[in-house]
Amino acid sequence: MAAHDLVIRGGSLVDGTGAEPRTADVAVRDGVVVEVGKVSGRGTQELDADGLVVMPGIVDIHCHYDGQATWDTRLQPSSWHGVTTTVMGNCGVGFAPVRTSDEDRLIELMEGVEDIPGAALHEGLSWEWKTYGEYLDAIETIPHDIDVGSQLPHGAVRLHVMGERGAQREDATPEDIERMAAIAAEAMEAGALGFTTSRTMNHRSSRGELTPTLTAAADELVGIAMAMGKVGKGVLQVVSDFIDVEQEFGTFRRMAEESGRPISMSLAQAPQAPDRFRDILQRLSDANAAGVSMRAQVATRAIGVLLGLQCTLNPFMVNPIYKEIADLSLDERVAILRDPGFRARLLAAESDDRLRDRLGGNMIKRYKLMFELADPPDYEPSPSSSMEARAAAAGVDVNEYVYDLLLGDGGRAMVYVPFANYVDGRLDAVGEMLAHEHTVPGLSDGGAHVGTICDGSFPTTLLRMWGRDRADGRLPLSLLVQKHCRDTAETVGLFDRGVVAPGYRADLNLLDFERLQERRPEMHYDLPAGGKRLLQRADGWKTTIVKGEVTYVDGEATEALPGRLVRGAQPAPR
Repeated sequence: MAAHDLVIRGGSLVDGTGAEPRTADVAVRDGVVVEVGKVSGRGTQELDADGLVVMPGIVDIHCHYDGQATWDTRLQPSSWHGVTTTVMGNCGVGFAPVRTSDEDRLIELMEGVEDIPGAALHEGLSWEWKTYGEYLDAIETIPHDIDVGSQLPHGAVRLHVMGERGAQREDATPEDIERMAAIAAEAMEAGALGFTTSRTMNHRSSRGELTPTLTAAADELVGIAMAMGKVGKGVLQVVSDFIDVEQEFGTFRRMAEESGRPISMSLAQAPQAPDRFRDILQRLSDANAAGVSMRAQVATRAIGVLLGLQCTLNPFMVNPIYKEIADLSLDERVAILRDPGFRARLLAAESDDRLRDRLGGNMIKRYKLMFELADPPDYEPSPSSSMEARAAAAGVDVNEYVYDLLLGDGGRAMVYVPFANYVDGRLDAVGEMLAHEHTVPGLSDGGAHVGTICDGSFPTTLLRMWGRDRADGRLPLSLLVQKHCRDTAETVGLFDRGVVAPGYRADLNLLDFERLQERRPEMHYDLPAGGKRLLQRADGWKTTIVKGEVTYVDGEATEALPGRLVRGAQPAPR
């Protein structure tokens, strides 16, 4: 009889602790790593890892599978990129607690904030829950390809307690705060990993309404955090524009300091304030030096959007001539757009000063920061390859140039517009943020922005760009693995994973590091109600293992679905 369920032999082990790579075998039994080193006992299944990196499964703590996890067993694209645990409920949006009368409003908020089609949510969500605990129960009934953790969303809580007053961002009364705090405490006891809120103008419902949590007062936020502190459970997550760094950071520090609960916040380099992130990093260092547990979640590349004829946005979407065909199928639109007469009409309208002025500050016309998204995609493109630069070099109007480019690949071509972390056409700020001792990789938004963004590939970019390909500013692979496995797991209280050592969860990846590469995103129409979503594969993820079971081989799914709901914090192995 075999001594182990699985033995991985002869790989270059990057164990998640930050230690240098070493050659080692890994033995697994009952979903747990039981031996690391020279393993003599045989396994029921044996994998040859010679020439491969063996590493822990990635713990992606900033995703939005809140709807998808209720109807889909495979949480793609994240599970194509080495992720073995995903955490949803970020940015204060989600679907519980809920009253029947508020279901549409929560869908509108998720649709607007996270660009998930409302029709898909209306058809896909069963609404078999009312409380947050009941929502977790519903998630728990569905097996998945990866583990799922959930956080309590402030937007849903505020709407549940305050009704229209909450939606209109009125100040919460002491009674409101007491009720929200009680819901938070109850949710932590039910198995929430934490509580999340949003304070950014970018987050609006599909009706254009600002997120209900945008202007919540410090007393409200601290009051909810204090309730979590009393039960001794849960982490805090916030996203902010940081317009007033002193006030905002001060509120977040109060939340963590007075409750005793750890907090993480989204952080990026804003083009209008390119040095502000350094101020926040320094404040993080000061807070941690004073014993206040605070971290920033940072992206692994620029934050940007994808434009194309299949996407939610394209450069001609508000052109009155384009609107004549906007509701047709892709093939029908492409055929019409290739007609010289229609092309001339559309481009003539595009040159209208009134139209151009109306689009002056809009992202869909930022040709100076717009780049072709090839296969494989270039996520640090040179400014000299922008649509503006290429059109000038070709001696044609930039609208004509982009028009023709988007007709490529049968109308499936896309362009990429990076808008944060890309000051001066470089990602130096990303490397600086990633290297900071109080940051973790995050913000991939897996499961969200399905028609405009496809950043579920952030984990692949982290290892490929920063561990191998970037000409300068590369970081040790051992550090990158530590940050996106052990450190992200610890950030949300999951101390049982993210490390390859005896007693830890057998969530593992076998990685062909030299072949690691993101592919160009593709549009699929497989959401409920035929909803569309961008999906992105990657090469190099040889084998992914969840709780000791092989779930993916060379990007192809096996029949195994060992992923389950993770209820609450998990202790480290003894």
